Amino acid sequence: MTVRAKILKLFEQEDINFVLTNRIPRRLATQFIGWFSRIEQPIIRDLSIATWRLFSDLDLSEAKKSCFDSLHDCFIRALKEGVRPIDGRADILVSPCDAIVGACGEIAGTTLFQAKGFPYTLQELLCDPRLAEEYRDGRYVTLRLKSSMYHRFHAPHDGRIERVTYISGDTWNVNPIALRRIERLFCKNERAIVRLRLKANGQTVTMAAVAAILVASIRLHCLGEALNGNYCGLNVIDCASEVHKGDELGWFEHGSTIIVFASNGFTLGDGIREGVNVRMGESLMRLP
Repeated sequence: MTVRAKILKLFEQEDINFVLTNRIPRRLATQFIGWFSRIEQPIIRDLSIATWRLFSDLDLSEAKKSCFDSLHDCFIRALKEGVRPIDGRADILVSPCDAIVGACGEIAGTTLFQAKGFPYTLQELLCDPRLAEEYRDGRYVTLRLKSSMYHRFHAPHDGRIERVTYISGDTWNVNPIALRRIERLFCKNERAIVRLRLKANGQTVTMAAVAAILVASIRLHCLGEALNGNYCGLNVIDCASEVHKGDELGWFEHGSTIIVFASNGFTLGDGIREGVNVRMGESLMRLP
C-alpha cells in the first residue's frame, strides 16, 4: 500500500475524520483558509494544488484555463464550453451543480432527513413559515459537492430570482460522517436561501446553499457582494434577476451542499437516488 493510500485510509476512519474536521476552531480555520487560498505566490499556489491532488480525485482536464492565480482561483474554476450539456426539455428541472446525491424524496409534511434517523424541518432550515408551508409534502434533493468537484452553480430552469435570505451560522463539516452524528446540522450552518419563480408554471423552486468548514462564503451574481460572516443573523435581500436554465448563478468560495426544494406534484428524475453522481445540467426533477 502506498503512503498516499495509507493516509487516505486513515482519514476514512469515522472517529479520526470527525475529530480532524469538526473538533477544531471551525470559524478560525475557515477564515485562515479563506485568506491563505488567495495567496498568488507561485510556489505556495503550486504546493497547495499538489497537496489538494494528493488527498482527492481532483481532475482539471475540463477547466477553462490550465494556469491558475491561486488555490482559490483553481477551486472556483470555470469549465470549457460544452462540457456540461443542459437538458433542454421544458418539463425538466436540471441539477444546479455537480454533486453526489444525498437524502432525497418526499417531504413528510414539513419534515425531511439529512441522513437516516436524523430529521429536521423546513421551518428550521428556511426560517420562513410561509416558504416552509409552500413545500409541505413536496420533494427535495440534497446535493453534496466534494472538494474536488466543479463548484459553480447554475439556474435549474428559466425563471426569476425573487429573494435571497442569508442566515449566519456555524461551519460544521457536511460530509456523511458528520451528518450521521450532528442533529439538524444543515439548520445550524451558515446558508443562503435562493428563491426562484419558474417561468413555466409560476411555481417556486428554492435552493438552500449550505456552507461548511473552510467554506463560509457564497457568491451570487445577482447580489453586489459575497455572503459571509460579515452579515449577522437573518438578512432578507429582495431582487428581480431573470435567469435561463443553465445560467451561472454564482459559486461557493470553497464548496459544500445545495438542497433543492420543489412543491407537491414534482417528481424525482430518473435515476435520482442517494449515492449517485449527478452533473450540472442533468435531469433532477420533472415539473408537474
